[in-house]
Amino acid sequence: MKILVATEKPFAPVAIEGIRNVVDEAGHSLELLEKYTDRQQLLDAVADADALIIRSDKIDAEVLDAAKKLKIVVRAGAGYDNVDLDAATQRNVCVENTPGQNSNAVAELVFGMTVMAVRNMFDGTSGTELRGKRLGIHAFGQVGRNVARIAKGFEMDVYALDPFCPDDAIKQACVTPVHDICDLYRDNKFVSLHIPATAETRRSVGFDLITLLPKGGVLINTARKEVIDEEGLAKALRERPDIKYVADVRPDNASLLESEFPGRVFFTPKKMGAQTAEANINAGIAAARQIVDFLATGNAPFRVNR
Repeated sequence: MKILVATEKPFAPVAIEGIRNVVDEAGHSLELLEKYTDRQQLLDAVADADALIIRSDKIDAEVLDAAKKLKIVVRAGAGYDNVDLDAATQRNVCVENTPGQNSNAVAELVFGMTVMAVRNMFDGTSGTELRGKRLGIHAFGQVGRNVARIAKGFEMDVYALDPFCPDDAIKQACVTPVHDICDLYRDNKFVSLHIPATAETRRSVGFDLITLLPKGGVLINTARKEVIDEEGLAKALRERPDIKYVADVRPDNASLLESEFPGRVFFTPKKMGAQTAEANINAGIAAARQIVDFLATGNAPFRVNR
C-alpha cells in the first residue's frame, strides 16, 4: 500500500529515514510530497494514497474527495484542528494524532519565552526570576504536564485547571488543581495556555480574563491563535501596561505586533513548538508505526474521529 508523507514544512531527513524504515519493513511503499507550494500538488498526490502522514497541512473535504483509496490520516503532533473530522468520518477515513511525541519540545519553548519575558526581552534592564512565582496551566494534557515538570525545576508553585482531568491526576504531578477559570488567571502571575481550538474555546481568552492577571502578569500561548480574542488582548495590553504576552503563534490582528507594544509582546516567526530534531523524529516515526499497525490490524488507539 502507498503511504504518503505530505508536509509543507518537511520532516528532518533523519525522521524521514526512520519513517521509511518502518514503512519498508512492513512491506508498504513510501512517497514524499515536501515543501509543496500549490494545493493541486496535494490533490494529485493523495489520489492513490492508502494512508497519509501530515503535520500542519490542511486536510478538508476537497482533499478527502480526491483521495479515493484513503483509509487513515495521522497528524504527526497533538493538535488536529487542521483536519476536517466530520468529512473524514463521512468517508470512513480514520484520523489519528500522535499525542505526547512533541510535548517536551513545546514545554521547553514555554520556558524559553517565559525567561525572555521576565528578563524584559533581554533589553539590558533588570528583570525578575521565576523561582517562587506562581504558574497557572490552562489545560493539563501532555504538554501541560511537561510544563509542570519543568516548572518544578525552577521551584515555581504550579496550579492547573482542566475539567477533563481528575484532581487526583493533577495532584500526582505535585500540582494544585483549580476549578474556576477566573481564579487561575487572578491568582497566578504566569498563565500558560494549552487548550485546543474548539467551538467552545475559540476566542475564549480575552480582555476579561487577561486583565485578571496580577501586576506584571505574563500570558504564554503555545496552543492556537484561535483561542485568543485578539481585540480583547490588544485592549488589555493598552489598559494594563504591566502585562506581557508571548506566543508561538503570530496574530491576525496587526495591532498586536511588537511595534505597538515594544518589549511587551513576542511572537515566533512561525509555529516553532515542535520544531526540534527530537520531536520531529518521534512524531514522524510514531505516525508511521500507527499507520502500519492500523493497516495490519485495524487498531487505532489514538483515533480522534468516530
